[in-house]
Amino acid sequence: MKDIYISDLKTNQEFISYFIVKSVAVKVGSNKKAYLDLLLADGTGEISAKKWDIADEELPGLEKIKEGNVIKVKAVVTEWNGMKQLRVSRIRQTSAEDNIDLKDYIKAAPEDAGDMYDFIYKKTEDFQDKDLKNICIRQLDTNREKLMYYPAAKKNHHAELAGLLYHIKRMLMMAERACEVYTNLNRELVMAGVILHDMEKINEIDSNELGISTGYSFEGRMLGHLVQGVRTIDKLADELDIPREKAVMLEHMIISHHYEPEFGSPKKPLFPEAEMLHYLDMIDAKMFDMQEALEKTEPGQFSERVWTLDNRMLYKVSDDKMSQE
Repeated sequence: MKDIYISDLKTNQEFISYFIVKSVAVKVGSNKKAYLDLLLADGTGEISAKKWDIADEELPGLEKIKEGNVIKVKAVVTEWNGMKQLRVSRIRQTSAEDNIDLKDYIKAAPEDAGDMYDFIYKKTEDFQDKDLKNICIRQLDTNREKLMYYPAAKKNHHAELAGLLYHIKRMLMMAERACEVYTNLNRELVMAGVILHDMEKINEIDSNELGISTGYSFEGRMLGHLVQGVRTIDKLADELDIPREKAVMLEHMIISHHYEPEFGSPKKPLFPEAEMLHYLDMIDAKMFDMQEALEKTEPGQFSERVWTLDNRMLYKVSDDKMSQE
């Protein structure tokens, strides 16, 4: 049984434990020597790891380590740019004798994938707009099997087993409440945008059934999920005889939800439902990243720097201090 988890690691701690490999590459440092660059994970999080100055005789064995492998490492916890990092001294592949239970190494959404899918599907079945209902149902039916395990990203927010479903569900919950406040919004259009906005990540990202992304597909690299999403909506709109204006509005919501050209959006939102979709997406992504960072932080302390939050170090409020106020 695994006894040391990433969330427990302290700076300068030396230990031996097992981790799953999320990414691995042999690189060459400024000293012209090869080193192993790894992203390791378990059920509590991820951590960068390096094995410096690889000897020539080590290289063949290290090159056999692949994404999704569980490995055993001896390492010490260091810090680099305000973030914990492992300096690995020994590393090996695991065998049957190690008695590995994959549940210890897989970070999963906190809710059952089937329950989340059913929640989203039921919301869609209740749509009064038959066009929005038909296109969302088609996408949910088509992608059901992969939605059970697909992450919402290779890394960063919702990069976990069934993370894409979790992201969609939480955004749907926020969307319903936002539309109660902003009554000018077309509720079903906002909700359809939520369901469809990231659906093509299934074809952008490569992932195994453990929810670990092994990289990007050819089309994912060349086009990205925004363009892939527009292409899919275009095709389905023809098949389902959806009016062109409605199809273009859905396509605009997909292509504008990253908001800025540097993040992949060639257009900013041009109607309220598209604007709301962007902010729902941003809120859920940022809240996820904040929650992840603070779960690994002691009350009354600051977190490690969070790259996705402009390298901020977040403060975790002490429960005692809050109760006294």
